[in-house]
Amino acid sequence: MAVLGIVLAFILICIFRAIRGPSIWDRLLGLNLVTTKVIVIIGIFSSLNALPYLIDLALVYALIGFVGTIFTALFLMARVKEVRK
Repeated sequence: MAVLGIVLAFILICIFRAIRGPSIWDRLLGLNLVTTKVIVIIGIFSSLNALPYLIDLALVYALIGFVGTIFTALFLMARVKEVRK
């Protein structure tokens, strides 16, 4: 259970990076790290409580987080190109 507290502390640090990040790419990275930490929490919770179906949930969440990050990065790159024109 102490591991969950440590991971939650890391999530707070990542949220701070997402809010405070000097560039939009740092903010995107911070949000991606929060997604990764949530996946770790789901995996730890699944292991501690012997609930194997939560691993499937973690995989789906990872896939959604990955696709969301890719689309957000593509959107931001297109927006940066518009601003430069």
